[in-house]
Amino acid sequence: MRIKSILVSQPAPSESSPYLEIAKKEKIKIDFRPFIHVEGVDNKELRTQKIDLTQYTGIIFTSKNAIDHYFRLAEEMRFTVPDTMRYICQSEAIANYLQKHIVYRKRKISFGEKNFADLSPLFKKFPSEKYLLPSSDVLSPDIVKTMGASNVEWTRAIMYRTVCSDLTDINIADYDMLIFFSPQGIKSLQQNFPDFKQEETKIGVFGPTTSAAAEEAGLKVDLMAPTKETPSMTMALEKFIKALHK
Repeated sequence: MRIKSILVSQPAPSESSPYLEIAKKEKIKIDFRPFIHVEGVDNKELRTQKIDLTQYTGIIFTSKNAIDHYFRLAEEMRFTVPDTMRYICQSEAIANYLQKHIVYRKRKISFGEKNFADLSPLFKKFPSEKYLLPSSDVLSPDIVKTMGASNVEWTRAIMYRTVCSDLTDINIADYDMLIFFSPQGIKSLQQNFPDFKQEETKIGVFGPTTSAAAEEAGLKVDLMAPTKETPSMTMALEKFIKALHK
């Protein structure tokens, strides 16, 4: 079987994307469409969670979305974030994104290497803060595990949700391959196309949780990333297509 068309469940990339190189090299049509999107909760819903922003001296940020929605809600609730607030960010990139909302210089900002577990030494260093963790409605078990072992006071606040996008304008049968990056993307496929049958359609997934969600949905996973040989989806995809088209 030759792959002629692929649907990637993400926004369209820049002109220099490896996906576009693959499309050109292998003469394949690659379309992009986000299967999910983020919606923020309003201040009324935050209050039902019994969250009072004035009670926290530290904020834990795991994503840029968390930053944007925290400051959005702070503004809606007329809460001026104090200059004394301590910020613990999962990575340097997330910490740098804070500059969109605050004057970065002279603020109490710390960050980890990459994974949430890397923040453990920071909680030991700053154990007396009362932390708020803005999150989506889906929280990684690794976060819960790390925070449980941290011996600091913390509260989770659901400030945004990941919801399924409307894809009913797409003819899913037009594509020879579908690529997913999250369990929510698999859920969106099921919700938008309840009669979808995989048959000859190839399925590519990124990450073990996405793979597990696909298998749970009764899908056969044909392409898995990352691996040692192919740490990115584009590398895995190019290798897969070349092998298939031999």
